[in-house]
Amino acid sequence: MRIALINGSPKVKDSSSGILLEDLRNFLQGRCEVTKIAMHSPDVSEETIKELCSADAWVFAYPLYVDCMPAHLLSCLVQLEDRRLYEREISIYGIVNCGFYEGIQAEPALNVLQNWCTKAGLCWGGGLGVGGGGGIAMMSGPRPDKGPKAPINKELEMIADEILRCRTRENHFVSVAFPRFLYRLAAQMGWRQLIRTNGGKAKDLGWPGGQQDAGVERCGKRGHLHQ
Repeated sequence: MRIALINGSPKVKDSSSGILLEDLRNFLQGRCEVTKIAMHSPDVSEETIKELCSADAWVFAYPLYVDCMPAHLLSCLVQLEDRRLYEREISIYGIVNCGFYEGIQAEPALNVLQNWCTKAGLCWGGGLGVGGGGGIAMMSGPRPDKGPKAPINKELEMIADEILRCRTRENHFVSVAFPRFLYRLAAQMGWRQLIRTNGGKAKDLGWPGGQQDAGVERCGKRGHLHQ
């Protein structure tokens, strides 16, 4: 069995999508053939299409962008749709991470991929929505069953098993095992550091009437935490 792991993040390096795919690859290692495919731009090459067509299952990983997937990835799907992929039996799985704490916030972006499968004549295998995506890069540990990423790793292991058994699954949603208030605090600190790096001041993130924390939280849910 051959599985294509497709990184649909616009970030070429150090994306949460890439980290999640690497974690999934670890659960698949030694049990099947795995190929990595990068979709960081709006065009799909003939070489990439050839690689995809030789796989039995595709796993897309991408960030939540305004309740949808990144525009460049949507463009890639439109191009793939025109290639009569329905002539082959290919199962499609999706992993969406978001800066929101709740994984359920990724549901609309998973629905987009599922609807595309229906239109393209492909089999929807199921998806996973991951909350707390902005902190994934800082939560790696020596054991996948320990630490803040443990619930996510458990879901990834389940996806790996279901892919190998050619099973479909309901969409699941999970968050990091990390207190919500601490995640919010980390987001606020991250935005303050980012604006200083770009020559601004932390107070520029504030709202009239002393609502600085509320303003930072709103920004943190929409911005660079999605990867």
